[in-house]
Amino acid sequence: MFGRDRRGTPADLLVIGLGNPGAEYEGTRHNVGADTVALLASRHGSVLGKSREKAIACEVHIGGKRVALAFPQTYYNDSGQAARLLVNRYGIEAAEQVVVVHDELDLPVGKLKVKQGGGLAGNNGLRSIKACLKTDEFLRVRIGVEKPVNALKGADHVLKRPSKKEREELDVVVQEAADAVEVIATDGVERAMERFNRRT
Repeated sequence: MFGRDRRGTPADLLVIGLGNPGAEYEGTRHNVGADTVALLASRHGSVLGKSREKAIACEVHIGGKRVALAFPQTYYNDSGQAARLLVNRYGIEAAEQVVVVHDELDLPVGKLKVKQGGGLAGNNGLRSIKACLKTDEFLRVRIGVEKPVNALKGADHVLKRPSKKEREELDVVVQEAADAVEVIATDGVERAMERFNRRT
């Protein structure tokens, strides 16, 4: 699966921010992963642009590492289609070189967790990536959006835009998620977990 189609110098890390394409989904809870990769591109002097891999993508350098950033345009639940193409495009050789940034219902708003492998917690985007990459050992940066307190289903909850107060909290945690990706790139996932998973 990994490293089949190297074109140019392989990337050291592939960061995939989950979300749905289209203006109607901008600013929703489901798109915080996409917001993170867009922020990372901006921080490092680039912008996400059209690619052949069913995504918008770019390459940046973080601490001397080549990092590919991508936002799949396949819709959230089919993100694996783009992930498979991106892995091949950027010559990724191991699941540990893939970082998926996504919203997480099981974490409170404003909470961030870095994780390697493990369960999917009902996240269809992660399920699609696991199916297409044939592994669940990729890294995750999980951004809490909290489960709804009323009868609203989780799917409806994540597709809605948050309140102003919640939006402010999410904007802060998106910045922290970008920080976490940078630490993964420069110092490794263990260091990122030590730094970010202990925050209250």
